Amino acid sequence: MSFMMVEKEFKLVGLKGSGEFVNYGDEVPLLAKQLLSRSREIQNSTETEIALFEPKKDEEHRIGDYYVGLIVSEKLNEVPTGMVYIEINKRYITTRGNILNLGELHLNLLNWAEEQGYQRNLDSYIIETYHPMGEGFEEVKVYLPIQA
Repeated sequence: MSFMMVEKEFKLVGLKGSGEFVNYGDEVPLLAKQLLSRSREIQNSTETEIALFEPKKDEEHRIGDYYVGLIVSEKLNEVPTGMVYIEINKRYITTRGNILNLGELHLNLLNWAEEQGYQRNLDSYIIETYHPMGEGFEEVKVYLPIQA
């Protein structure tokens, strides 16, 4: 498993959701399914799926916002009804691996960040991009925002 620090820009069109962090595992895929059923409405789509998650700041923080979307190749002047356009450019620590190991990927990335002395930016969204690998396998890239 490899880790690195990157500065990266994301442009996406998507749907916004909100809910309890403990329910993200069910809610996010449902919203993604809804988005994909409308994917042909999104201009300049790269067909790469992306999700943004509000970080859980502490134990009292129970409800967060999230977005599911498709990465677009350029800024859009017109966004489909009910969707939002987001452009975000931050510093991240990142890793990639099988989506079945998502929890482990996050944990290992957090441990590496601590070892390297990186401070998380809890005011920016955690980002995941999803990449089908064929034969039912899917790779996920995890981007944790860090302080500049």
